[in-house]
Amino acid sequence: MEIHFTKLQENGNDFIVIDEWEHVVIPEDLKGQFAAVYCDRRFGIGADGVIFLSKTDKGNLKMRIFQPDESEAEMCGNGIRCLSKYAFDAGYVKETCTVETPARAMEVSMGYRDEDFLATITMLTPLFKRKDIPATGSGEYKERIGEFDVYAVNIGVPHAVIIVDSVDAIDIEAVAPKIRNHASFPKGTNVNFVEKTGDDSVRIRTFQRGVEGETLSCGTGATASATIVHTLGTMGPVVNVETRGGPLTIRMNGSTTMEGPATTVFSGTITV
Repeated sequence: MEIHFTKLQENGNDFIVIDEWEHVVIPEDLKGQFAAVYCDRRFGIGADGVIFLSKTDKGNLKMRIFQPDESEAEMCGNGIRCLSKYAFDAGYVKETCTVETPARAMEVSMGYRDEDFLATITMLTPLFKRKDIPATGSGEYKERIGEFDVYAVNIGVPHAVIIVDSVDAIDIEAVAPKIRNHASFPKGTNVNFVEKTGDDSVRIRTFQRGVEGETLSCGTGATASATIVHTLGTMGPVVNVETRGGPLTIRMNGSTTMEGPATTVFSGTITV
């Protein structure tokens, strides 16, 4: 049996795309196991997750994403952008489309600017994790955990945002797991450390739930971080976020959008 795949990345956040447009390739009960095997960077293809693309009657595309720990994520901003590029290049969609995710359907506009592919995603309305209400700046989402003030916000997936003087000074692999698994987050959380670098710009580092380590970029993490600094009144409605893998732009004008690139790395075949 041959399984065709394509690997894509967005600012270093990389994914294996399995095209199930015409038929199921990986059986339902094996999708998590498949992700665990082939996300491995030494014995597999190497990725932060496996995206399964299929048809849907609730939009133009359906995305499911399984992570290296075999769990299925509710959605993934960078993953949606990579999925959209694959579908655009395959001719499944045009410049705009709707992507169904377990969290909700997401609107995407996309295209090539010169030779670079860019996509803008209309993100879910940010919600405070503990109160499950739209972000209002009430302060009810803030909690002291250890030595950090932790702000909780949900962008379809849960995030903890921590503002620090320097992201480079953080031992993220030592510090983040304690917050990722804190009792305040019943399903666990992604953890973002945020450093202000200008009037409208931040640097972030993200420890990703499911990957259980730092990733070079996280779209929902960038959105969560921008949402918090804007809600706290320290930045305006447009925030430029520099991840370790590259830049993202978050705009908060009525709706919240995220703009960034996506790149095809290579395609191949797995023989099983």
